[in-house]
Parts: sequence; structure tokens; C-alpha cells
Amino acid sequence: MAESWSFLDTVEPNFQPLVVIELAKDTKKETIEWFTKRIVDKKANAGAQLLVRPLVTENGDENIYLVGASNLRLLLGAETVGLVKECNDNSMRTFTYSSRKTFKDFADDNHNFLTMAECQYIIKHELENLRAKDEKMIPGYPQAKLYPGKSIVRRLLTSGILVQIFPLHDREELKKLRHRWYGRVKVGYQPLDEIRCYFGETIALYFGFLEYFTFALIPMAVIGIPYYVFAWEDYDKYVMFATFNLLWSTVILEVWKRICAIMTYRWGTLLMKRQFEEPRPGFHGVLGINPVTGREEPVYSSIKRQIRIYLVSLPFVCLCLYFSLYVMMIYFDLEQWALDYHEENESNFSSLMLFVPSIIYAVVIEIMNRIYRYAAEFLTSWENHRLESSYQNHLILKVLVFNFLNCFASLFYIAFVLFDMKLLRQSLATLLITSQILNQFAESLLPYWLQKRHKKRMKKRMCSLKTDTDLSLVEQVNLEKEMGTYFGTFDDYLELFLQFGYVSLFSCVYPLAAVFAVLNNITEIYSDALKMCRVYKRPFAEPTANIGVWQHLLLAIKFIMAFVIPDKPRDIQIKLAKLEFESLEALKQQQMKLAAESLKE
Repeated sequence: MAESWSFLDTVEPNFQPLVVIELAKDTKKETIEWFTKRIVDKKANAGAQLLVRPLVTENGDENIYLVGASNLRLLLGAETVGLVKECNDNSMRTFTYSSRKTFKDFADDNHNFLTMAECQYIIKHELENLRAKDEKMIPGYPQAKLYPGKSIVRRLLTSGILVQIFPLHDREELKKLRHRWYGRVKVGYQPLDEIRCYFGETIALYFGFLEYFTFALIPMAVIGIPYYVFAWEDYDKYVMFATFNLLWSTVILEVWKRICAIMTYRWGTLLMKRQFEEPRPGFHGVLGINPVTGREEPVYSSIKRQIRIYLVSLPFVCLCLYFSLYVMMIYFDLEQWALDYHEENESNFSSLMLFVPSIIYAVVIEIMNRIYRYAAEFLTSWENHRLESSYQNHLILKVLVFNFLNCFASLFYIAFVLFDMKLLRQSLATLLITSQILNQFAESLLPYWLQKRHKKRMKKRMCSLKTDTDLSLVEQVNLEKEMGTYFGTFDDYLELFLQFGYVSLFSCVYPLAAVFAVLNNITEIYSDALKMCRVYKRPFAEPTANIGVWQHLLLAIKFIMAFVIPDKPRDIQIKLAKLEFESLEALKQQQMKLAAESLKE
């Protein structure tokens, strides 16, 4: 590949903007010149060898830059990041520029061999791997220190000089995708291959899992309806349904692993080699030598990190869990008050009041979950994890422990302490339905409404704009840079994880849980699709081979079910205990009789 870089030119007659870089408005000119020069410099000079052009706005500021690359540069970048493509013999192999003609659909004049999402991913990779040579600081900002090997983009971000980097939408392709995805209401599969080509594998896998999980819930929903009508007070039927839940959850998770492997092999990410993980942007410490790479980078004591985790984060999480249980006991006091009020009045209003405590509690749970999420993010950042994967694992653990207890503790308490099946059904139904309504409003409807308002205001401003610049491109960039940022699939998988818990753990006492989950997921598919296409900036594609830690976590729910479901029905346990007691009493009487006879002799 080294020979290929030498003849690569930075001039491209047909410049296609792929990525937008927004700098702070007061960024110094010398900083801009240095940064853009590093972007276009050749690889031999530690540059990214990309193309960059300023976007002139209505006030003449040059703080927004468009980044692209020549077709040859993108092909060489595809080899660098290890993209896997389909060959002419239908096998999947890691792409190399030297063997490019052996890959299916490759031609020198075919600029669509790489998807736009792959091109943007390559540019992101090259920008993030721009590293300082002998610079000691960002030019113009003495406080923004650099050292050899430090990522320039990450330093610019942490210093507030670089506001954001985001990939541009392709209006025509997005229009086609919207039409196929959610443009018309229909019963059918989602265009997962098209979603993957546009948004990347991580988002395509999320929508694939959401679709699969929705279809997997249909048997539970079909079986749950007659159970809801006919089988309320029969304990044996509860256990039968719970046993079916356990079998169902095991089967769907194993089948999903097979489906996931099939999709990711076809997309090439199952065979991709894992990239060496660099320190995350927020990581800080004293300058030292990385024993693996030999480069200078911040070093932070693992002992200090463990002290922060076990002496600060862990006690804080325990305190939050205690507070969650305290709020739960207040909820039960409200339930008792509503029940007493209903017994005294016996009216339609008092009957409605029975649901008020559960609704209030469901709203409080959602509020507590969101507040705790911010606290968990702050604490996990403060723990100063070196790698992004370590940061994510600690964050997921904190959030899941609290969310699981916060959402399910009251249901476990009602089921195994109060033994009140009627209250359990009522609480489960109210918590499930209320949380689904709140999530749909907070995650989709509200952001969509706010984005529409902003878009109208921006269009009015752009109509009065007088400039020689391509108006459609200026309008597009200005609209997209103000759109919300999609922070990944964490919250989406968390919602599905909690839904899986509601259905698999408690649908035996409220069989309609699966029905409501199916209805919610159908609307979730359309609302999330709308959100990705109309509300948020286009996220960078992230190659992935599976849904990650969430699939081990779902298996954990299955093992909890196996522990919770008794091997023998309750009435059988009582009968067996009674027989054992009678046998022991009979043996005791027989022994006493033999002892009495021996005394007489």
C-alpha cells in the first residue's frame, strides 16, 4: 500500500462533500490553517490526504468545512480499516487495493463500489487518526497541550475548538429509504440491507433485532389472549405459562444468534478484525509510555480508578437503590390509601382512583431512570476509564442494575411477599402501558415536533439569504448541524431489555403483556425510523458483528426466570409437605408404640 500513497493526488475535480466539520466561531485563523493543512497533507507527512473546502455562510464566517476524498483515497482507506467485501466467487474477503478486480461489482469508473456510509466511516477513521508529530500544543491555544502520537481531533474536541463532526445526508437516497421503510403502512419486513447501506451495521442490527423480537412476541400474544380470558385463578396454568415463557426466551435468543450471524456475514462485519482500541477522548493522566504501542500517551493509576469505583461510585449506586426502594414503599402506601378510599365510597370515581397510584409510580420511575442516567454518565466519566469499551461496560452495569430494581422491585415484592395476584396484574399493566406511552412521547413525538419547528424557522432564514454559494448545500448543512445528535443504540436496547423482562418474567400473571409489547414495537419501528431519517443528524456507521453485551444480559433474564419458576406447583408442594408430615407423625407414633411395648416386657 505504501507505493499507492505516493501517487495519490489531493485534487479532485468532482468534489463530493461527505463529512461536515464545525469549528467554534472564535477559532483563531492560525489554528484553522494548521488543522486544514494536516487534513490535506500527504500520508508521508502525517496528514490524512483528504479533500476539504470551506462552506461560506450568510455572515461570511468560515467555521464550517466540508470534507471529502478521491475514489482512490477511499479505496486505500477501505483496505486500512479492513472492510470485508464480496468477491466474484461469492466468498467474503478483506478488501485490498492490489486485488480490487477480484471483488464483485468493482470497476475503475464505478464510484458506488463503497457505500456512502462506508466512505464516511473511512473519513472518520482517518480524521481520528490524525496525530501530533512534534507539536507541543494546538497553534494559537497554548493551554491545549499535544505530544507525539496524540489524536488531534480528540484534543480539539476536549478543548472546545472543534464543535462537532457529522456525516451529511444523501437527500435522494434518504428519500428512497424513507419511502421503502416507513412511507406506507404495510405488513412486511424492513429493508435491512438498505438501512445497513445508509446508516451502517450497528443501526441495521438494532432494527433487525427489534423486528425479530416483535415477530417472536406474536406466539406469546396469541397464547396470552385465551389465558387472559379463561385462566386467571388457576395456579397450575400460571406455572405452565411461565414454563412456556422460559422455553420461548431460550429458543428466541438462540435463533437470533443464528440470524445475526447470517446477516453480519453477508454484510462482511462477522469477519472484520477488531481494530486496536485507542484511549477515549475524555481519558486524562500524566504523560507516559504505552507498553503495547510504544507511544506517549496519558497514564492513570488503576488503583486510583478502583478507589473511585468502590469508595464513591458503588456507595452512590447503593444509595440510589435504597432511595428507589423507599419510593416503592411510598407507592404501596398510596395503593393502600386508594383501596381504603374505594371501600368507603364504592363509586366509578373511586374505581378509577385505584389506578392512580400505579400511574404516578410509573411516571416517577421514568423520571428517576432518566435522572440516574445522567448521574451514572457523570460518575463513569469521572472514573477515568482509558478505553471506550470499558467506559460503556461500567455505564451499562450501573444503569441496568438501577433500572432493573427500579422497574421490577415492586412487582417482585407483590408476587413473593404480598402474594396479591390481582394487585400484581394491575401494577404490571399500568407500569408497562404508561412507560410505553411516555417513551414514545419523549423519544419520538417531542423531538419530531421540535425539529419541525426548527426546520420552518431555518427555511425562512435561508429564503432571504443572498449568496453565490450553492443554496441547497448551505441550507442542508445549516439544517443538519442544528439537528439532534443520535448517541447510539444504548437507550433503544435498554427499552427492549426492560420490555423483555416484563414479558418473560411476569406475563404469566398478565398474559396481555405480550400483546401490548407487540403493539408498542410496531409503533416503535415506525417512530424510530422517522427519528433516524427526520429528527437526528446522520450518525457515522459503526461496523459490528452482534448486539454486544445486551445478548448476554438477555440470557441473564432467562436464568432469573429459571430460578423464580418453582419446579413443583404450589398446591403440589403443600400436598407433598402434608404427606411428609403425616408420614413422620405415623412413624413417630409407631416408634412410641414399640417403645411402650418394650417397657412392658
